[in-house]
Amino acid sequence: MNASALMPPLQFAMTNGIRMGYYEAGPASDHPPMILCHGWPELAFSWRHQIRALGEAGIRVVAPDQRGYGATDRPEAVEAYDLEHLTADLVGLLDHLKIDKAIFVGHDWGGFVVWQMPLRYPERVAGVVGINTPHLPRAPADPIEIMRKRFGDMMYIVQFQDASREPDRIFASRVEQTFDAFMRKPLPRTDKQPSEPPIGGIAASSSLNLAFPQMIAAYNPKDDKRKPILSDDEKQVFVDTFKRTGFTGGINWYRNMTRNWQRSEALDHTVRVPSLMIMAENDAVLPPAAADGMEKLVPDLEKYLVRDSGHWTQQEQPDEVSAKLIEWRRRRFG
Repeated sequence: MNASALMPPLQFAMTNGIRMGYYEAGPASDHPPMILCHGWPELAFSWRHQIRALGEAGIRVVAPDQRGYGATDRPEAVEAYDLEHLTADLVGLLDHLKIDKAIFVGHDWGGFVVWQMPLRYPERVAGVVGINTPHLPRAPADPIEIMRKRFGDMMYIVQFQDASREPDRIFASRVEQTFDAFMRKPLPRTDKQPSEPPIGGIAASSSLNLAFPQMIAAYNPKDDKRKPILSDDEKQVFVDTFKRTGFTGGINWYRNMTRNWQRSEALDHTVRVPSLMIMAENDAVLPPAAADGMEKLVPDLEKYLVRDSGHWTQQEQPDEVSAKLIEWRRRRFG
């Protein structure tokens, strides 16, 4: 079976000055719907299992390719990828679909976006689910400078700030290698607790090699003992899409981390809607301990731990993630 057949038909919305591709399942009468927001380097396709499970459970579900990705426009300007644009894109999607309020579900970078939604658009948000990505207080200083001091210049997010766009070229010239290397189950972790608070969600004591561009450039799948989480057909969907689009759109999200920090000073960071934090036991970059203390900023918070999962939780343990989303949605919203 062709992996893209796992998705509903691709549709388009004009939102916030761009054309956004999205996929929808479940009854239009269901309320509040769940909007699924992917991370880097991913696509709406990352939610294929949840789209099917939620739709079959009678829940309306919408999964966009976000700005810079897949079937959605990729503006040139780096500033077009800040959190103001990314959150406004989702509001425009709701307007297009005539949805007043939704539950926003985000994984990885999508998690940072969905935690911003109730801060910026409280009237449009019924609830929030973070998958691996915690909601954090505003960093005490520019997060890029903190990462540079803590992890060094080769750390991938620090490298992404380089105007030469060398990381973009490395990934774009090795698309299959990139997904071969990233989309695997991790070896079991031994460092369960970060020694310092996470910055930008990144665990302080991560033993991972965070020089991702150089890791990809040197990668040989024959030497990799980790188990792939994608079938060949599924991997091909990512490879074909990113060969067409490149990686710059998604990497531009990282190029706005300083701007986002500067422009968020006046925001109240308290999330005042029912919220669920789904953590993955073996995620080395966004470990469960990164969510410690979230209750201070998210008073109505429930936490759930997915065991034996690394970073790609909704693809590694799809049935468990889908079941938890369905159970929480029904219990909290009927």
